[in-house]
Amino acid sequence: MTMNPVWGSEKMEQRPNPDAILKQIEEEKVIKEKGKLKIFFGYAAGVGKTYAMLEAAHAAKKAGLDVVVGYIEPHTRPDTLALLEGLCQLPPLEIPYKGITLREFDLDGAIKRKPRLILVDELAHTNAENCRHRKRYQDIQELLRAGIDVYTTVNVQHLESLNDIVASITGVVVRERIPDDVFDDADQVELVDVEPEDLIKRLNEGKIYKYKQAKKALGNFFQQDNLVALREIALRRTADRVNKISEKNKPWMKNSNYYTDEHILICLSSSPSNAKVIRTAARMASAFHGMFTAVYVETSQTKTLSKFDQQRLADNLRLAEQMGAKIVNVFGDDIAQQIAGYAKLAGVSKIVLGRSQQRRHLLFSSQSFADKLTQLAPNLDIYIIPESAEEKKKPYQSIKGGQPARGFSLLDSLKALGILVVCTALGLWLRSLGFTESNIIMVYILGVLVTALCTKSKSYSLISSIISVLAFNFFFTVPRFSFNAYEAGYPVTFVIMFLVAFITSTLTMKVKQQAFQSAAKAYRTEILLETSQKLQKERTIDGIIREAAGQMTKLLDRPVVFYTPDKKNKLIPSIFGTQEGEDTSVYINEEEQAVAEWVYKNNKHAGATTSTLPGAKCLYLAVRNKEQALAVAGVVLNSDMLESFEKSLLIAMLSECALALEKQVLNEKKNEIALKAQQEQLRANLLRAISHDLRTPLTSISGNASVLMQNGSHMEETQKNKIYTDIFDDSMWLINLVENLLSVTRIDNGTMNIQMQAELLEEVITEALHHINRKSTDHTIQVELEDEFLMGKMDSRLIVQVFINIIDNAIKYTQKGSCIRIIGKKKGKYLYIEIEDDGPGIGREEQEKLFDMFYTANNERGDSRRGLGLGLALCKSIITAHGGNIGVKENSPHGTIFYFTLPAEEVIIHE
Repeated sequence: MTMNPVWGSEKMEQRPNPDAILKQIEEEKVIKEKGKLKIFFGYAAGVGKTYAMLEAAHAAKKAGLDVVVGYIEPHTRPDTLALLEGLCQLPPLEIPYKGITLREFDLDGAIKRKPRLILVDELAHTNAENCRHRKRYQDIQELLRAGIDVYTTVNVQHLESLNDIVASITGVVVRERIPDDVFDDADQVELVDVEPEDLIKRLNEGKIYKYKQAKKALGNFFQQDNLVALREIALRRTADRVNKISEKNKPWMKNSNYYTDEHILICLSSSPSNAKVIRTAARMASAFHGMFTAVYVETSQTKTLSKFDQQRLADNLRLAEQMGAKIVNVFGDDIAQQIAGYAKLAGVSKIVLGRSQQRRHLLFSSQSFADKLTQLAPNLDIYIIPESAEEKKKPYQSIKGGQPARGFSLLDSLKALGILVVCTALGLWLRSLGFTESNIIMVYILGVLVTALCTKSKSYSLISSIISVLAFNFFFTVPRFSFNAYEAGYPVTFVIMFLVAFITSTLTMKVKQQAFQSAAKAYRTEILLETSQKLQKERTIDGIIREAAGQMTKLLDRPVVFYTPDKKNKLIPSIFGTQEGEDTSVYINEEEQAVAEWVYKNNKHAGATTSTLPGAKCLYLAVRNKEQALAVAGVVLNSDMLESFEKSLLIAMLSECALALEKQVLNEKKNEIALKAQQEQLRANLLRAISHDLRTPLTSISGNASVLMQNGSHMEETQKNKIYTDIFDDSMWLINLVENLLSVTRIDNGTMNIQMQAELLEEVITEALHHINRKSTDHTIQVELEDEFLMGKMDSRLIVQVFINIIDNAIKYTQKGSCIRIIGKKKGKYLYIEIEDDGPGIGREEQEKLFDMFYTANNERGDSRRGLGLGLALCKSIITAHGGNIGVKENSPHGTIFYFTLPAEEVIIHE
């Protein structure tokens, strides 16, 4: 019985019907603004949640808010109860239950009172049976929808996701729980915290529970270790909630430079100090629990790095991977701009750099890398790591064979010289034709542009610009063949000529470099897209490995060895990309396979150019998901090294391969599970059908045999013959059933050999009619063939079985005296056979399921045996195996027609 709330201490009267109340609530004015929820969160009882909530309520009341205490759990804590004074309290709802009176929160009274703020203790409480909602948090959700702000309390052990963890720590399974989204969606969560030692002290002083209850609690839940663990969980859960709110807000902050989580970024290089930068950034990322990314900016000069710098870059790259960094490759000559752009897109909060040496020139000093990065990304924190004394001594330069690398080459020098000679010769020819000096200047500028396009170093553009000015002065100004100039304007002409030539050549070099970088980006995108498309098309593990290895060979132009596990988890090698006649035993042997097995078991990289088993001929990379290695890819390196661009592409391709392999493995497991389920279902159906339908013929056989054994000598011959006939019929039914079972199994498993040969249809039908049910004498069977020489390509013994099953089916389900017609004709390249009867027919819904295994129509039979539903399923399997079709349709005016097709065979008549 529900009670109607009344203010004061009077006994509550009977409440109206809940449906009427709900209707009344729905008819009220819709509240536009939803109420706000504040949760006072703790790790155990007694930390002061209710006390903090009541203090906050007094502060809200002083601020002028209408505050009502909806429900406070009865406590024996004087300090807490004292805070109720001065606050308006909503009388509890009293509900009689099994001889006692339960006190619950009065939801309807609260909505009717409609305060601005209401206090409802114990968010995870389970309401009494007669309440509207089963859980108190549902009451609070309704209050929020009504526009009422709510203060409530809850402990960490009541959160659904933490229930198992708390139970494993304390040994207590908490029954009252709330969904995590109730906690995460709260507008405010205030963590009420107290030291575990102080909480135990409160408990001993009787401020939380009475003496006996407190003593029991100290021996169970309120142990020091439990409280420390629960406190840690509560702190972490509060922080997790803040992170989740941050993730929800990020879509609204895409164009903002404000970050709440830490993302540390470093720039990879071949600098000696880069290793220290990597280690420092890794420690920062660990301390801040943030992401760690290492970016390598590939410039146009990357391919000119010496082997020494390439080795040091590879070492730094390997160190960053070991420290848990995510490796990212970007392209561009302006390194600071590339770093700043990536940092903004990836949400980087801190950048760690090594101290760069500022280049000083005669009249000015260039801007340092850190200063330029600060201008491009002013909202990022940039940390400069100083070099150690040992690192300062190391020369930072490109080294080849121990000598400084030069920007000149003989081939480029000959190209530049040849272009200058051609331009001079062309200028002399134009001068002889009467062209002005401005035309000859344009020829030299064109020559400088061609030099910039044909050479690799910027120095050639500068030198070519200077020599072009000198050559023009020497050959084409008066006095000729000297570096003097009589006219006063020539010096200005020379300066302008030099500036135009140099600027245009510099721009040409930049365009060429940008074209190279764009081509590299396009190539990377193309090969990754092509790899993804090819892997998605494959439906087998071998096909995925073959396509992945083909793409790797295309990228690296090196042989690739793939190791894939078999069913016994033994690695099987396959090599791709080798030349015909090449000795593959160098790459596939016991030593190399041992390295691959180590990589597979440990899910890490090893082999050539690594610090693990570096003596191997190949670099072995794990094709892995988050949990384990799915395969191992080996790239033949010998003494060479992979470039950072190639390695980043290779890792991306292997990630695509891992996703494809994982998907295929899951699909195979799914298919295996589905097949097992199908087999189990088939087995269950077969056992159920056999146990039910074989009982009747077996009982009949055993019963008739028993009658013959006991009373055979006293029976008349006619009675004996009848019993013999019944035993024979039941035995033949069982034999046909077993034959059908065996045939279906053999065809489905592919173990039956179908011997196709030309057969006369008339002979096959005649053979079938000799083996049909003996009750066929009660029916009229007619055979109508379009041609007596109709021949088909078939296995006659199986097609005989098809005719027997369909004709027996017609005999069983039609009345005595019915007519069964067998019609045969030729349609194109197939024989078309119909077996029709004039029985009661089969409904359309049943026709669709008629060829399913174990399906039997609802037609009543003339005997007590129902059949297993295997005969027509067997017919479908046989006809399908012959390449034909089978179906059923209605006969006019009544009855059923079964039809099927078989490949026709031409009749050859020899004269």
